[in-house]
Amino acid sequence: METIELTSALEQGKDTLEAIVKESGVQVTRCYQCGKCTGGCPVAFAMDKAPREIMRLLQLGLVEEALRSKTIWLCASCDTCSTRCPREVDIAKVMETLRIMAKKKGYITEKRMDLFHNLFLKSVETTGRVYEGGLVLGRNILGMQPFRDVHLGPSMFLKGKISPLPHIIKDNGEVKKIFANVRKRGGNV
Repeated sequence: METIELTSALEQGKDTLEAIVKESGVQVTRCYQCGKCTGGCPVAFAMDKAPREIMRLLQLGLVEEALRSKTIWLCASCDTCSTRCPREVDIAKVMETLRIMAKKKGYITEKRMDLFHNLFLKSVETTGRVYEGGLVLGRNILGMQPFRDVHLGPSMFLKGKISPLPHIIKDNGEVKKIFANVRKRGGNV
């Protein structure tokens, strides 16, 4: 078992932790480890570290360990954790901030989730909404699994759940402005 000296870990992770607090606007020290976030998380069963544990890693200055976790990529951004928090800590916002920081450092532990996020955002930017067919097709082709879930396509198409062509909103200019503004502020979309 690896021994970690917490005093030095806190000192080493201090600058990164301050950047996380600044970017997210969330004081991670407000978390008192009640576990309500983890108890309500719909994907906690698949995570390598529970949301509560990610918050504790940050509090202890073990930021690199949090950045290398699968958890930040598996987070569904559903806000259940943030809603349940009795201290009103926006854990979902912290997870998003950690994902952005991990991506900048090249710590993408779940490449398929990163691909999905990128395709999702590109779809919204291009059409003004999500084009499910393009999202699934892009994920399958770029994810090197061209026939994944292909058997579901015909029945979904016949039930009107997916369309062969994207539905483009009438004035996509406003959506494009949002993406341009995010890029102007240094966002990676």
